[in-house]
Amino acid sequence: MPRTAAEYREQLKALLPPGIAFPREHGTHLEDLLDGMAQELARIDARGERLIIEANPLSTSELLADWERVAGLPDNCTGTLETTLQGRRNALISKLTATGGQSPAYFIEVARALGYEVNISEFRPFRAGMSQAGDPLTSGDWVHTWRLNTHETTVIAFRAGLSAAGEPLRTWGNDTLECKTDQLKPAHTIVLYGYGALEIQQAYLLSDRLWHYANFILPEDIG
Repeated sequence: MPRTAAEYREQLKALLPPGIAFPREHGTHLEDLLDGMAQELARIDARGERLIIEANPLSTSELLADWERVAGLPDNCTGTLETTLQGRRNALISKLTATGGQSPAYFIEVARALGYEVNISEFRPFRAGMSQAGDPLTSGDWVHTWRLNTHETTVIAFRAGLSAAGEPLRTWGNDTLECKTDQLKPAHTIVLYGYGALEIQQAYLLSDRLWHYANFILPEDIG
């Protein structure tokens, strides 16, 4: 915790040589001089404390532009959500922590770092004896196709301490998600985007639970 101007003023008084020419009492011209010096020392101390915060990309604000320059941001995938302080930090963290990968878990984590909630659907080829009547004919190019499911619209809300003054209360868009996924996906694969698929999946799971609850609950459990 940085020292205050009052603390620095008292330290400066303690460094004065002894004698009546250097009074320690309050209200003297010497104290006014020392107080001016103490104000600057306290300011420098506070800036040093701030440097620790700015050295962390998770909390930086003043040095965010320098962090972005080092990370090569903004890039071709910078979109609507990256116009806010939260979005810029998310893009920065995603770029700095990217290690590469081809698994569903990797792409889910990339999306999460950018502020998106997603899951992934993979398609298996239709095979006689294993697939059932009514199953989709996911053969041919479908073998190399996967779908990234997300909300119809991703919204980042204004948050005190994370957002900056003058930013809109809500910002939405999925352009960055598509660009970044297309940029990182394995070259031989095709990505589809299921907007609203998460809401459909959640509604299906809820209705399925309600159906099982209504049909299989034991009579003695009622009430």
